[in-house]
Amino acid sequence: MTAVVLNRRNLIAAGGSVLATGVSGLLLPACAQGLAPTPSMLGGSNNYRKGAPIVERIGKGGFWMTGTVRRAGDGAPLAGQRIQIWAHTPEGQEHEPQSHGATLTDKNGAFRLEMPQIIPIFGHLHGHLAYDSGEFATVFLRPIMRSAKDTSLEAHLVLQSA
Repeated sequence: MTAVVLNRRNLIAAGGSVLATGVSGLLLPACAQGLAPTPSMLGGSNNYRKGAPIVERIGKGGFWMTGTVRRAGDGAPLAGQRIQIWAHTPEGQEHEPQSHGATLTDKNGAFRLEMPQIIPIFGHLHGHLAYDSGEFATVFLRPIMRSAKDTSLEAHLVLQSA
């Protein structure tokens, strides 16, 4: 059995460890400090349509919504996850069925869905995305575009168990 010697040098080293990692670093497992889950955004669920169909493309296309889906904690890519996408476009407003569609993530957790160009509504250029399959907690995102000239919008989701 190893004896623990409490001397000045050991106490200073232990105190330095606590200062460097904080008390929580001594109490929480290392995996708890991994990738945090994506919180739902205010306004993200506006005009959400439960069960929107999986489609090859929304409307005539020309604009790409892309991103990735990973698991909270370890950041592992999540394949086969359903992502619903909708937006205000020249072909329909975001509350209309023709402006909604869903896609599945590939083996690398990536998704990509072509849709019509996003146009402003109420002065905002934005799209909507939702993860709502049930295996993980539902997340709604409302990413904002930088410019009306953009031809793509990217969003990344980190999901936590439901």
